Amino acid sequence: MSDTNETNHDAGGAMDIGWIMNVLPHRYPLLLLDRVLEMEYGQRVVALKNVTFNEAVFQGHFPGHPVYPGVYLIEGMAQAGGILLLSKYSEEERASKLLYFTAIERARFRRPVVPGDQVRFEIEVVRHRGNVGKLTGRALVNGNVAAEAKLSSTMVDR
Repeated sequence: MSDTNETNHDAGGAMDIGWIMNVLPHRYPLLLLDRVLEMEYGQRVVALKNVTFNEAVFQGHFPGHPVYPGVYLIEGMAQAGGILLLSKYSEEERASKLLYFTAIERARFRRPVVPGDQVRFEIEVVRHRGNVGKLTGRALVNGNVAAEAKLSSTMVDR
């Protein structure tokens, strides 16, 4: 395992979409993060998702009353957590690993997320031992909690 501090940051120090795509295996339409703002490696991460009306999910959820699905908020938390757990590995090491989302606990949805909202995912490690990680996460819009949950994952070889 390397203690890499990969850099593909913009001038403000945020980790951009290229960096995210280097760490996560997800791609459109299920890559649900646009930027990482803060990272305390192995401890916490803050990431953003800009919700836009042209996303395919709004064709069916719900026509005439678009609401970003709660399951996408949970998946966004899981992806931010994945960045947190995977970023400590080198690109070569990540190529041989997958991080599986294994549990959701205490998920709560507090307010709807709609096109035009910017979701801020705040994720913290509760416990990380070996291949198993436990995280707590919140999705916020304008400082208000839209969703929160406790997440678990396990690392496997590809």
